[in-house]
Amino acid sequence: MNKLMGENHFNKSVMLPGDYGEGDVFIGVGVPQLRKLVKEYPDITIKESVQLLRSSIHEERMFSLLILVGKYSKGSETVKKRIYELYLQNTNFINSWDLVDGSAHQIVGDFLMDKSKEPVYRLAKSKSLWERRISILSTFHFIKQDNYSETLKIAKILLTDEQDLIHKAVGWMLREIGKRDILTEEIFLKKYYKRMPRTMLRYAIEKFPESKRQKYLKGDF
Repeated sequence: MNKLMGENHFNKSVMLPGDYGEGDVFIGVGVPQLRKLVKEYPDITIKESVQLLRSSIHEERMFSLLILVGKYSKGSETVKKRIYELYLQNTNFINSWDLVDGSAHQIVGDFLMDKSKEPVYRLAKSKSLWERRISILSTFHFIKQDNYSETLKIAKILLTDEQDLIHKAVGWMLREIGKRDILTEEIFLKKYYKRMPRTMLRYAIEKFPESKRQKYLKGDF
């Protein structure tokens, strides 16, 4: 990867202790550049991609996931199963919001669409912040297929999660449901909004008319 991106031309930065990505190394390569590299190196194998996924450099992990998402979308059922399994075997390295958000629904969500959703529930109960985010973000694929039940069940599990990044992710997915079916979102909200972390609620009602937003924020329902 160093040769592909010319790493020596970039300045490294390291996430500080206490940050979500503590110890993560950045070299300043943007996603558009990474997408261009993916197109320039179509022959990188799944095995090589997984090796890159285990890198300490953030951009290398993102590059790997972009490759895996692309190979998954064009692959046979056998290839999709292999990528899905490798993805779940390497969640320790999918350890940033952008890595999760750019891959979970395309791989985990898509693979489980017509299968048991038990792996998603297992992830939702994980001690790992990132596995819990993978869980709720995976359901984005279900939402796009107008299947909201799994998202709502996972949202309920994560209702009392302590992490702000989970609050934002759950609120975002609830908002995505509301874009397609506002009644379904509001049935859930009216039952649970008083128990929700404030950030989760704010994300969920972001697109509501201001008068309705204020009712939820003031607890007037």
